[in-house]
Amino acid sequence: MIPEPLQKLGARCESDNGHLPLKISGPLKGGKVKIDGSVSSQFLTGLLIALPVVAADSEISVENLKSKPYIDLTIEILEKFGIHIENYNYRRFFIPGGQKYQATEFNVEGDFSGAAFLLTAGALRGRLTVTGLNPKSQQADRAILELLQQCGARVKISPDEISVAHSKLQAFTCDANHYPDLFPPLVALAAGCEGVSQIAGVERLLYKESDRAAVLKTEFGKLGIDISIEGETMLIKGGKIQGGLTEAHNDHRIAMALAIAGLCSEKPVVIAGAECVTKSYPTFFDDLKSVGGNINE
Repeated sequence: MIPEPLQKLGARCESDNGHLPLKISGPLKGGKVKIDGSVSSQFLTGLLIALPVVAADSEISVENLKSKPYIDLTIEILEKFGIHIENYNYRRFFIPGGQKYQATEFNVEGDFSGAAFLLTAGALRGRLTVTGLNPKSQQADRAILELLQQCGARVKISPDEISVAHSKLQAFTCDANHYPDLFPPLVALAAGCEGVSQIAGVERLLYKESDRAAVLKTEFGKLGIDISIEGETMLIKGGKIQGGLTEAHNDHRIAMALAIAGLCSEKPVVIAGAECVTKSYPTFFDDLKSVGGNINE
């Protein structure tokens, strides 16, 4: 997926028969390439960042692009640094060469991917307020706000903070193809909803830190939550979380989802390997404690 487009753009790539490790040397020269966006948008993001500074113009044709909001976010940020990119319906991107990045002051938004777990905790167990988030962000995981409202949580949004409070929660339906990182907190949310929630986009979970579809089904099953997979849709039957011994599978989002589910359990939820949260959210358990979570490490 990666070597061939880079080679067509002028880079030299060596691999172990198409596998890691990769040895890459430049410089990129620009040109026309086709890439597959069905697994991840990250390779496209990298090219959009790198190609504006090469001498020649570049054109990228993309098939089956997923996680489109992340591309919107990339282009938005690049514009703030003086870089222009033309997006033709996410199927073709034209990048003029010879551009220069311009220094600027930039305020980094709060991360909806991490905040989604805390906002879900508020919906499941009381009331919680998170500051530093941009309610109008291009981040794909901002979708958590709409989904919390869809299932009946009380959500209050202001420019400075977002508050979520518990209410009677009902099952929800969504397509997570463009925000697959929300799958773990959404499964925890669905566990606390009445009825069967349906989340499409299971195919996006295979190449994460774990096979998240299988891991979510197994680990939440240990807590008494029935999860089934029909084609590319996950069905989660809300119910009483029973507590038990679980495994994070070296996946930070799995560990955080299990912890959030544990807030609703009468018996302890034990998470083996929970230290993996340091990959994306090192202070997660400290923050959870600060809002009343009973955490023993």
